[in-house]
Amino acid sequence: MAFEGIFVQPIRDEIKRIGFEELTTPEQVDETLGQNKGTLLVFVNSVCGCASGRARPALGMSLEHDVKPERTVTVFAGQDKAATAQVRSYFTDYMPSSPSIGLMRDDKLVFFLERHQIEGRNPEAIAADLVRAYDQFCTQPTAA
Repeated sequence: MAFEGIFVQPIRDEIKRIGFEELTTPEQVDETLGQNKGTLLVFVNSVCGCASGRARPALGMSLEHDVKPERTVTVFAGQDKAATAQVRSYFTDYMPSSPSIGLMRDDKLVFFLERHQIEGRNPEAIAADLVRAYDQFCTQPTAA
């Protein structure tokens, strides 16, 4: 295993264990984000400490909530560069940052956490932000 793989593979495995599907090509990104109906959580992963000590644990905690996105996907910044750039093209109102977490509903970004909203905070606080977003956007609208 290459030196880089020794460090990166456990990070990839960790996020897949909590249910995230990896997108490694721009085509996979477009097939997933560009044609999504329903709710989709997108995690821009990285090797940094705030991803490992804050974002990934927060994601795991948040997905224990009863209400959650229908699908969860991830790209790996610095590793799958073309896929990451393609994901970021869907987040046009935000500067590129990693880690970052976006919630989409029917092809539209409805909630986003940038790196500065992740670093320096504990995983429980980040998970609480995500749960509030799930409660707001991951439930079906009721008929009036």
